[in-house]
Amino acid sequence: MKLICGPMATISHPAFRIMIEKFGYCDEYFTEMINAGTLLTNGPFEKYYIDPTPVPQKVVWQLTGRTTEHMKQAAEELVKLPGIGIDINMGCSAPDIYRYGSGIGWMLKPIEETKEMVCAVSEVIKNHNEKTGENKRFSIKLRLGDDNFTDNQFFDFCDMLVNADAKMLTLHPRTKKEKLSRPARYFYCEELAKRYKKDGVEIILNGNVKDKASFDNAISKASSVDGVMISRAAVQKPWIFYELAKGGVGNCELMEENEKTVDLQQLCLDYIKDIEKYQPKEFWKTRLQRFFTYFSENFKFAHYAKTSFLNAKDNEDLVRRVEEFFVQCPEERIVGLF
Repeated sequence: MKLICGPMATISHPAFRIMIEKFGYCDEYFTEMINAGTLLTNGPFEKYYIDPTPVPQKVVWQLTGRTTEHMKQAAEELVKLPGIGIDINMGCSAPDIYRYGSGIGWMLKPIEETKEMVCAVSEVIKNHNEKTGENKRFSIKLRLGDDNFTDNQFFDFCDMLVNADAKMLTLHPRTKKEKLSRPARYFYCEELAKRYKKDGVEIILNGNVKDKASFDNAISKASSVDGVMISRAAVQKPWIFYELAKGGVGNCELMEENEKTVDLQQLCLDYIKDIEKYQPKEFWKTRLQRFFTYFSENFKFAHYAKTSFLNAKDNEDLVRRVEEFFVQCPEERIVGLF
């Protein structure tokens, strides 16, 4: 059973992967969405989006864009990079993304138009593998579709992806408008796993997995899937993959060891330093604010911590606020994982 860290805007970058890797047991890391058009015009920040640190061999490049030609040309650049392969984002349902024709917008277009794009990207990867002897993977992350989707429409769409040589499908089983409060329909993950088992296509379940209990609930309803993708819960608890491995989940055998503890203050300070090292200064504030929005939920006084951290005027002030918080709440600093 694979354990995968999902793509998150402003989060899925080297500093975050470094933090997760301290605890281990994450098999793959999806990058935040890489915009095809911006990549091709060599935007000033693109080099930060395509930095595979610290585990190039575990990185999956997630691509988004609105036109077939841009997607094809961007894939030709990304396939040259180290990593597992390229994933097309068809799951992002943010209005500014799908109205632009990206993300889930590809599921709303005429299927022949989407098929043209999918086949173009697939052909890029196939040609690269034939020339280099590599085995880069082609995958898709998707939702169920628009709110009026039918089962036939959904499965026909997935058949199109598999026929275009997609080797992995990650399904967030909600529609375009459904929010996290609406139960995920894991039934569809199970149906995909059964449908494509003979084709060797991996099916990954995504949505609402935040601990061992929710993992067990999801797998009880979709026992045939090949893995689980976790996103927001990994920001709050970077050790979640370790905890799941401890509970008998994943591909790696968890070594016997004494009680493992985490110094949350040091974890925060190291993360700030890595943001400064691996992200442009223009990104520091937004990326740190997004991280601490979720990470602060670890604390008994979560609202107080979040308000303090998010109101920091700069990184130096943030460091001071982090240290001050743990002076005031020393019992929050050390967390035991056993």
